[in-house]
Amino acid sequence: MSETTAPASLDQSELETKVKQIYRAVALNPSGHYHFPMGRGLAERLGYPPALLDLVPAAAVESFAGVGYGFDLAELAQGEEVLDLGSGSGMDAFVAAVKVGAGGRVVGLDMTEEQIRKAEGLRKAADFPQVAFVHGHIEELPFADESFDCVISNGVINLSPDKPSVFREAARVLRPGGRLAVTDIVTKEQLATWITCNADLWAACIGGAAQSDTYQRAITDSGFVLGQMKRNPYEFISDRARAASARYGVMSVSLLARTR
Repeated sequence: MSETTAPASLDQSELETKVKQIYRAVALNPSGHYHFPMGRGLAERLGYPPALLDLVPAAAVESFAGVGYGFDLAELAQGEEVLDLGSGSGMDAFVAAVKVGAGGRVVGLDMTEEQIRKAEGLRKAADFPQVAFVHGHIEELPFADESFDCVISNGVINLSPDKPSVFREAARVLRPGGRLAVTDIVTKEQLATWITCNADLWAACIGGAAQSDTYQRAITDSGFVLGQMKRNPYEFISDRARAASARYGVMSVSLLARTR
């Protein structure tokens, strides 16, 4: 088993069910209690400019559960086409839409139907015609080769049981020289087996976190050249998640990579 794939003893159908349960609740009940912080306060602490948040639907911001701010690395430009992996209720997709403008295109992909429905309703109400939300899995993207200029993702790839497939698919749908701007949870030390085999801890964004150097190697092995990388001011809420952070150096990072 690679550290970037799930152990054979982990029931992947159970994992998907638990992840969907959590993010269904995030969409429908953003004021609930979770292992992780959420909402506008979190977004501003991570670096999202308040004026930028004012331009996107408030209900998308209240369900924001990202782990960092990566748009400074992505450097989106007017007219670009962007794919958001694990778009949730759509906050990052709407932020991207503001940056690429009416002449650009943003597609948000998520496997949780309630998140897609919420995001699509917000898109229609707020009139973002350059945005679309699609149901699917990040390990098998329903898009043609070389369809996008930039792929973004925020706090999602750690949940995948097959991270190499995620990065290979991202490389496939990017145009030559395209950018991958990822914010995610990684670790300084490899997690213990009892953690990586626990579906509840995977769904809580802990169990699936790969060691940072292994995570970066999975990206370069997929055809990317790594660029900038930074650590984010992100902290978990629950005692269990905090304990894992202290023991294994669980942390949030943002990184930029380009296709060769």
